[in-house]
Amino acid sequence: MESKKTSKKLTTSKDEQLEKFSVDYTGKPLTTRQGLKVNDTNNSLKAGARGATLLEDFMLREKIHNFDHERIPERIVHARGSGAHGYFELYDSIEEYSKAGIFTDTSRKTPVFVRFSTVAGSKGSTDLARDVRGFAVKFYTDEGTWDLVGNNMPIFFIQDAMKFPDLIHSVKPEPHQEIPQAASAHDTFYDFVSLTPETLHNQIWLMSDRAIPRSFRMMEGFSIHTFRLINKEGKAHFVKFHWKPKLGVHSVTWDEAVKISGADSDFHRRDLWDAIEAGQYPEWELGLQIVPEEDEHKYDFDLLDPTKLIPEEMVPVKVVGKMVLNRNPENFFAETEQVAFMPGSIVPGIDFTNDPLLQGRLFSYRDTQLSRLGSHNFHQIPINRPVAEAQNNQRDGHMQTEIPKGRTAYFPNSISGGCPYLSTVAEGGFESYQERIDAKKIRARSESFNDHFSQPALFYRSLADWEKEHVAGAYTFELGKCEFKHIKERMLYLIDQIDSDLAKKVATNLGIEVPSSVDMPLNQAIGADANVEEQQPGEKKIYLDESPKLSQANTNFNSIATRQIAVLVADGFHMGIFKKVKEELEKEGAMVKLVAAHGGTVKCDKDKDHKVDAAIATTESVLFDAVYIPGGKKSIETLMAQAKFTKFVNEAYKHCKAIAVDGEAEEFLKSTAVMDISDDDALFVNGKPEAFIKAIAQHRNWKRREKAENIPA
Repeated sequence: MESKKTSKKLTTSKDEQLEKFSVDYTGKPLTTRQGLKVNDTNNSLKAGARGATLLEDFMLREKIHNFDHERIPERIVHARGSGAHGYFELYDSIEEYSKAGIFTDTSRKTPVFVRFSTVAGSKGSTDLARDVRGFAVKFYTDEGTWDLVGNNMPIFFIQDAMKFPDLIHSVKPEPHQEIPQAASAHDTFYDFVSLTPETLHNQIWLMSDRAIPRSFRMMEGFSIHTFRLINKEGKAHFVKFHWKPKLGVHSVTWDEAVKISGADSDFHRRDLWDAIEAGQYPEWELGLQIVPEEDEHKYDFDLLDPTKLIPEEMVPVKVVGKMVLNRNPENFFAETEQVAFMPGSIVPGIDFTNDPLLQGRLFSYRDTQLSRLGSHNFHQIPINRPVAEAQNNQRDGHMQTEIPKGRTAYFPNSISGGCPYLSTVAEGGFESYQERIDAKKIRARSESFNDHFSQPALFYRSLADWEKEHVAGAYTFELGKCEFKHIKERMLYLIDQIDSDLAKKVATNLGIEVPSSVDMPLNQAIGADANVEEQQPGEKKIYLDESPKLSQANTNFNSIATRQIAVLVADGFHMGIFKKVKEELEKEGAMVKLVAAHGGTVKCDKDKDHKVDAAIATTESVLFDAVYIPGGKKSIETLMAQAKFTKFVNEAYKHCKAIAVDGEAEEFLKSTAVMDISDDDALFVNGKPEAFIKAIAQHRNWKRREKAENIPA
């Protein structure tokens, strides 16, 4: 009895202890961790509204410092990644814009390491989450390491680094239940978005097909921020960096993404690894949008606003070189996990701007390496070591792996002959761009950042009809997962400011009306002392009717290299025709895979054994780009007897992929849900391989979508 009483007492004591440390912030003001009341947590302290962020901003440093160290050891964002080694080559010198050796010396082949990633999910989440993708490149240049740390979308959700912890806290799994993983379709994210209109541009990109790429190898990369290029005369130009994939920009449908997550959650990782192992090296061209300093205020948007892009029709992309990834890592942890990217890693000829998001990232990325890698000596880890010699007076510390010689670790000194010595600018020493600053110290946002509707509207207007349908479907899915009606209504109100037809489609799907006005407590979202009227979103502007470069309908459609072609076969398939088709596909770089009723081998009509790449029970149509079925009476009878082969073809048809059949396979096609082939540009019966190849290169036949949307697959 005494034991039971003791047990009960301890339980009660624990409950009391938990209650003691429970906190409820309802009705209480926001403070710093020291209890100082905060009147603005949306803007960093700057030298003028468009000026540089000041180091003295203790609120910014506290907020981001806490955020950087919340989780160990995986990255807080971009936790799930995949990497590869390669090189960068310059086509032509651009010394008139930059003195950086990587942009002036065409004889160089600069080593690179690239890490692709999702943003919101944990390290163990799926590759096919609807999400922004990280696109970070580490250039090991002769002058030092340059990290170009970007995404596959040219803009970001927020304008000031002060808001980054809030953004990520909102999109991460909700804290009371840790649900949902790697997904933005929940209330806390849309509560934040609907109260923070600056997010709308990146958010509509997130609702587009850009958020579910077919492959890392088939997505663009962007610097997001505007940087500076500096030439040897000290003249500066603004620049935005672009990566253009040689294979074009392609995506999967949402239905495919959901199914791929179940069939192969490592789909993107496997795709990149397999392509490199097969010698199909991914390539991107590096392009620059260059703007003279005197044109800084030329546009209807602010170049320093990271939620804005420069339409390519206004400033064309100048292609200057290419990047090739040709080697997989030897060890995932040692390389892909331990690689440390920092926007602050630059070389002479490249410099920063006063973009307030970039300014915060310059602090945050270095700070977060301490949590992830355990030491300020993370630069000594092999994957992070520069190829340029590194020597300085910053020594000792946890995990020091070098053995510095000599008696001095300070400068100036005479004992070591003044070494390591300072380099002059002429000798390659870095010199920050001299920008005049004459402004009041202020915690505010520039009024030139207030246009939140024009560019999302331009993006949506520029999309093809099938892309617009996908955007409406994505909003419907995402908002349909939200529980609070007022959040859905706020979002519909904001979507209506972007495009009224889009808002109506989404509202109809949700079963609610588009509100004519909503309660938008922007005084809470902006700051108690902020001038709310000044911070209201500006009216939508139309400075371009559309920007065709923003649509994936206008990408490259000239290659089927690395495309996965499923060939459905069983014993007795017709070898003659198959051999010809296979040779033509592989000549164009496609990867032909035999999918059969079982694993092991399968016999053709010549009684020859062929290795099966996947049994039908272990694979899915969504893992392939096209389907081919050779004839052979016995083979076709076997395929028609198994329902999953029919489902396989139905799904390929539903997802608008190219399908080709020969001989007796026409009877199999008739047993599926495939519609009339007479007016379908991606369906072939006894057709020429050349036509099939051309259809595969088009990625999808979107004209088919209305017929295929009701296919039961």
